[in-house]
Amino acid sequence: MIVADDATSIAAVETHASDSTSYACTRPKGAEPKNARAARYAAQSLPALVAAGNPVAPLVREFSDIFPDKVPAAFPPDRGVRYEIDLMPGAKYYVTRQWPLPRDQVEAIDAFFEGRRQAGHVHGSLSPHSSPTFCVKKATGGCRIVHAFNKLNDPTIPAQTPISRKDMVLDTMYGSTKFSAIDLMDGFYQILMREADVPLTAVSTPSEILWEWLVMPQGLKNAHATFNCMVSNLLRPYRDFAPSYFDDIFIHSRAAGGMMDVKMHLQHLRQVFEVTRENKLYANLKKCIFCAPEISVLGSYVSTEGVRADPEKIEAICAWPVPQDQMQLPQWLGLATYLHHYLKNFAATIRPLSQLLIADAAWSWRTEHQTAFDAV
Repeated sequence: MIVADDATSIAAVETHASDSTSYACTRPKGAEPKNARAARYAAQSLPALVAAGNPVAPLVREFSDIFPDKVPAAFPPDRGVRYEIDLMPGAKYYVTRQWPLPRDQVEAIDAFFEGRRQAGHVHGSLSPHSSPTFCVKKATGGCRIVHAFNKLNDPTIPAQTPISRKDMVLDTMYGSTKFSAIDLMDGFYQILMREADVPLTAVSTPSEILWEWLVMPQGLKNAHATFNCMVSNLLRPYRDFAPSYFDDIFIHSRAAGGMMDVKMHLQHLRQVFEVTRENKLYANLKKCIFCAPEISVLGSYVSTEGVRADPEKIEAICAWPVPQDQMQLPQWLGLATYLHHYLKNFAATIRPLSQLLIADAAWSWRTEHQTAFDAV
């Protein structure tokens, strides 16, 4: 559960996403340390939810199949959205030759593709296209198998699928009293390819085998947009209480129709869980938040009190040293722009600093610049 205690205080409060008044900003005393975040993740395990008396625990147990440790290696259903590759006119077939790799990586790649073959994700290819395969070591050990799709991605037309606006997502949550955040596992290997585009996905291996993907692999240009489109389509009937943003689903509820807010929230969660199970989507339990008075939403914190800024971002802005030249100032301004929703007259406040970036302007840090810097 994400709840700021009195020691961290509220760095910024916005009483309503569309209200331009009633703002406050104070320097936070500290952001959530990594060990605290790890403890919060541990608190989302099913035993921890049961021990804490979280009313969502029985529901999580009932739908435990949608919270696996990792995505099952199975062939995904057709959910109405497929990954499509639309190329710019004149684009021709592409080939990037496979380069040699160490034996341990070759063995890891062969084992990976054998598993994907058994799951029906790939099959042998005679495509004229070819992208190489290689390994990227993980910080936690092991390696991730990736493909160099550069020559395919360059002529691929960017997807123009609508993406939810942050302010609209926050606005729909105004007035709610119970919040949950569902973190879906990534959509790679969970979305079918458009059949005509399968040959474009052909990848080579150091073992001189050419495979082609029947599901969306990692590394393709519009992968995230396609996953976002699929999730949005599936949850469209519930968008009034379950808006989504890529792999995040935010469920919010309030008392209505004679039902208490907790009961209403459990009903909303059940509807989302049923859609998730029916379509074989999966969530990362340790990153989910259930039935909380406050959750993190797209860089802000939402609660019954409204919307406030992320203390970690506030701390980073406040801890930034005074810029010494025209190279350092844009870096800080880029970070501080995050506050424009939370500070009244933000543009006017930083105007003296912006004027230092005018072409051919001499660098001279004066009192008015320090005042503006401190005001933010």
